[in-house]
Amino acid sequence: MDNATMQTRNLAFLLSEGSGRISRATATIPAGTGKVAAGTVIGQLTAAAGNFVPSPNAETVGLEGAEVATAILAYSVDATAADVEVTIIDRDAEAKLPMLTFDTSVDDPTKTTAKIAQLNAVGIRAR
Repeated sequence: MDNATMQTRNLAFLLSEGSGRISRATATIPAGTGKVAAGTVIGQLTAAAGNFVPSPNAETVGLEGAEVATAILAYSVDATAADVEVTIIDRDAEAKLPMLTFDTSVDDPTKTTAKIAQLNAVGIRAR
C-alpha cells in the first residue's frame, strides 16, 4: 500500500478572525502563477491592483510590490492557465505559523521572521 500525502486543507491555518467577514477580502491570483496552496503568504502586485502572488523574499522583476507580505490565501487554487478570483485573509486575524506556506525564496529563519513582521504590520498575527 502506498502512502499518500494530504494537501493543505482550506482555512486550516486560521486560528481566529474578526467577527463577520471583516478579515476576508476578494483578490485575483493571475494566470501563470500556477498552483497555490491554502495558507500561502501572498503580496499584492503594484502594477495590477487586486492581483496577489506568493510573496518573494526580495523585489523580483515582474512581481514588484509582492515582496511585501500583506495577506494569506484562504483556499487552494490553480492559476496555471487563467486568472482565479480568491478569498484572502488580509486583516484582524491570527494564523498558525507552522501551517503557513512561504515562497521558495523565503528559505531561512531570518527571511521567515521578516514575512511574519510584514503580516503583523497589517494586523495578521502568526503564532
